[in-house]
Amino acid sequence: MGLARKDLLGMRELTIDEIRLILDTAESMKEVAGRDIKKVPALRGKTLINLFYEPSTRTRTSFEIAGKWLSADVINVSTPSSSVAKGESLKDTGLTLQAMHPDIVVLRHPASGAAELLARQLTASVINAGDGAHEHPSQALLDLFTIREKKGRLEGLKAAIVGDITHSRVARSNIHGMQRMGMEVRVAGPRTMMPCFIDRLGVEVFTDLERAIADVDVIMMLRLQLERQQASLFPSLREYSRLFGLTLERLKAAKSDVLIMHPGPINRGVEIAPEVADGPYSLILNQVENGVAVRMALLYLLAGGGQAG
Repeated sequence: MGLARKDLLGMRELTIDEIRLILDTAESMKEVAGRDIKKVPALRGKTLINLFYEPSTRTRTSFEIAGKWLSADVINVSTPSSSVAKGESLKDTGLTLQAMHPDIVVLRHPASGAAELLARQLTASVINAGDGAHEHPSQALLDLFTIREKKGRLEGLKAAIVGDITHSRVARSNIHGMQRMGMEVRVAGPRTMMPCFIDRLGVEVFTDLERAIADVDVIMMLRLQLERQQASLFPSLREYSRLFGLTLERLKAAKSDVLIMHPGPINRGVEIAPEVADGPYSLILNQVENGVAVRMALLYLLAGGGQAG
């Protein structure tokens, strides 16, 4: 059974049943990841192209490992050393890729909407691995998978997403996904890092960190996206950390069994203290591990291979 769609462009478009199917499939894929020999023939003969216009370690490596464990042929295209560096447009790159007949293209691009543009050109499935400040659906899915794994459910849970909401595609995808699965979402951060339309997303907005985390089940910390900020939105990193950094002292305001998440990369000592990042309730490394299982599920469901066992 596969997804009834060609592409995965964002969380907003996924139904509850589709999200459940992906998470359930990821459970069986995680079992494969635990084997001594992590190879199944599900996508033998299929070709996966990772096309990344921005640097990435976790996401690109995660998709590469996922493809290889499913026996797909994986090709990584690094744009600084490709025709893109010579001025080739995304449209021309898409036409070139189409001529190579790939089955799946995983795209990361600095422009919002780039994945949708490419998906309209290709007969191959396109997975959005992050487009500008728009969406990052596979990250939100692995976050949902990790929460469900630890809490046993999603419906009825409360989550606080803290940080640079304006520039965070992870925040947008998680807000859509969490709400779709029956979670209550609140956001916290400086007013200068809140998008003007945030109220329309159905989230509660906090500018006080302790109040935001007081009764939630999940705290998701975001890094400051300094590379995306066109102007200084805060006086200094030290000032930001003083008001919005998650420390052990601040954590006293939260529930005793709260889960702490971070999509990475982490700015230790800025948005999160090292002792919190490495603490007993931190799921940061669980997220990385589960990322491979979730991306295996996505590749399998979109490319439609044989059985995963």
